[in-house]
Amino acid sequence: MKRYKIIHRTYYNYTDTVTLGAHQLLLRPREDHELRIESFSLQITPDAKIYWHRDVEGNSVAIANFSNPAQQLTIESEVVIQQYNESPLDFLVADYAINYPFSYHESDQFLLSPYRVLPDENTRTLLNNWLFSVWRGGEAVQTYTLLQRLTETIHNTLVYKVREEPGVQSAEETLSLGSGSCRDFALLFMEAVKCLGFAARFVSGYLHAPLMSDQVGSTHAWAEVYLPGGGWKGFDPTIGDIVGTDHIPVAVSRLAEAVPPISGSYAGTAESKMDVGVWVSEC
Repeated sequence: MKRYKIIHRTYYNYTDTVTLGAHQLLLRPREDHELRIESFSLQITPDAKIYWHRDVEGNSVAIANFSNPAQQLTIESEVVIQQYNESPLDFLVADYAINYPFSYHESDQFLLSPYRVLPDENTRTLLNNWLFSVWRGGEAVQTYTLLQRLTETIHNTLVYKVREEPGVQSAEETLSLGSGSCRDFALLFMEAVKCLGFAARFVSGYLHAPLMSDQVGSTHAWAEVYLPGGGWKGFDPTIGDIVGTDHIPVAVSRLAEAVPPISGSYAGTAESKMDVGVWVSEC
């Protein structure tokens, strides 16, 4: 077991006083048999009334409601977690799904259908042609091997770039540019594996990068694929490997753009500037 501390600070500065609308916060990691929260604190200025709920995909969501105008909004979270996913390859795939291709059982297909929605026709054509470099129909391959091969292909053939702009590049844009951020790579991986018949979803969270532990970091993104017998398994094309103990998931969604850490609105004529600091350290 490893323990990590994550500090996430977000500052919104406005050029004039504004009225703050409700803000949605996705900052509390997803607890399960692999990850346990030891402590969690959330501080917001100006004062806000917080309502917590779990959304349809099981994410822990905080809604912050404000009653006072402000010229600055500060949101600070600090969490200590216990991470038990130290052997990410220690799982068994159901016999019928060991080799690719396979079909999900009918009972699973209904539940997985939102995560198997194919991209548009042009994107499907582009990705199917691109996938020929990863796997050709008729080649005998194990399911995990194929997914890992695709993960490594994105990592080895595309250039990682930090993008401060909001939003996610389309798969077509990422392939055309030959570069992207972690969220862009995650979406490309998702769209590609859906073309292969897999169920996939987007994950936002944090990554512990030991060489960067004393510097300001950022949030991270990767993808999960549903493997019968193994469940949802994470693959991170940014680093070219399966998700392990250094990955800390916060929120999942079938849509890549649906789970930013903080989203909200304000009323007024002021312009805003956002500054974010994230620190992930082993403790």
